[in-house]
Amino acid sequence: MTEQQNLRNFAINFGPQHPAAHGVLRLLLELDGEVIERVDPHIGLLHRGTEKLIEARTYLQSIAYFDRLDYCAPPNQEHPFVLAIEKLGGIDVPIRGQLIRVLYSEIGRILSHLLNLTTQAMDCGALTPPLWGFEEREKLMVFCERACGSRMHMNYFRPGGVARDLPERLVQDIGDWCDPFLKVCDDLDDLFMDNRIFKQRNVGIAVVTQEDAWKWGFTSAMLRSTGVAWDLRKSQPYECYDQLEFDIPVGTHGDNYDRQVIRMHEMRQSVRIMKQCVERLLGKDRVGPARSTDGKVSPPAREEMKTSMEALIQHFKLFTEGFKLPPGEVYAAVEAPKGELGVYLVSDGTNKPYRCKIRPPGYVHLSAMDFLSRGHMLADIAAIIGSIDVVFGEVDR
Repeated sequence: MTEQQNLRNFAINFGPQHPAAHGVLRLLLELDGEVIERVDPHIGLLHRGTEKLIEARTYLQSIAYFDRLDYCAPPNQEHPFVLAIEKLGGIDVPIRGQLIRVLYSEIGRILSHLLNLTTQAMDCGALTPPLWGFEEREKLMVFCERACGSRMHMNYFRPGGVARDLPERLVQDIGDWCDPFLKVCDDLDDLFMDNRIFKQRNVGIAVVTQEDAWKWGFTSAMLRSTGVAWDLRKSQPYECYDQLEFDIPVGTHGDNYDRQVIRMHEMRQSVRIMKQCVERLLGKDRVGPARSTDGKVSPPAREEMKTSMEALIQHFKLFTEGFKLPPGEVYAAVEAPKGELGVYLVSDGTNKPYRCKIRPPGYVHLSAMDFLSRGHMLADIAAIIGSIDVVFGEVDR
């Protein structure tokens, strides 16, 4: 007669040092053999207290904090904050400023999706895709540097427009980049999206239904993979998106693979938007201001400061004291690469925000790790995290 043994589940740590954790994420996994029974995400290892720091800075000084949220797509992070300021202060943005913002928001989208798609392939065992993807990201980061002097943390968007206009040569170079990049998308499709191993690791994994997606507050590819064509650029247009033509890719299965296919198609749609922006910036909107001419929120031109004492004083006052917004509260959101990025801004009439609450999409998506992973194998965890597309700058602000 054999002795009876009591079997029990065991718990292991996944991260925070694990390269597939996409940041300082610690998952406490409860396993039955290699089958996942429960996932408990732990955050707090990165926490910078961004929202509290913003309360002690002027509105202009706070823009730089947003670059540090999703550092894979900095322009998209600055966008909702300046939209909230403009909505609260009744500030108008000239059309050229809107086009430049949209152009760089779509550059940010491609920067984010390229990183996610290729590192997702790496998490599943492929090494070549990230090398190809980073080559294109390098070209885009050079465009960022040529616009504002910084490759990553651009600090380029301003209330009323952008910090400075784009040189015509830069706009032409961005336009010249677009069509060759579509060929790169086709190459990436052939390299790993149709790869048998990549499909085995992602098809049918972490399936989300439409009902669950709405309940959990999913946005971006997490929601669109279930067949819902929800995109703030179409459903609640901001800037000049309602004047541009583009489509919203949707999926049917709601699994890891659908989410990656959607991101691949979104990059092609971003190129489509960029080409329209370039055409207008070099055509009918070639001239005109790139930011508001309201002296209360926009500094004078450099040339003017060299000859006018009043302009010099205005510049000094704007960058030391900042500007004041009327008391009130407002919510502004954009369709960032990872989903709906929102900013709830409260003003008490001073030159600093009374409260700034950031709504990051990655935080919402990460909270669903338990139900997404349950019943899958331990090896699937890396692919699930990659398909959710989390970056801890925004999750754990």
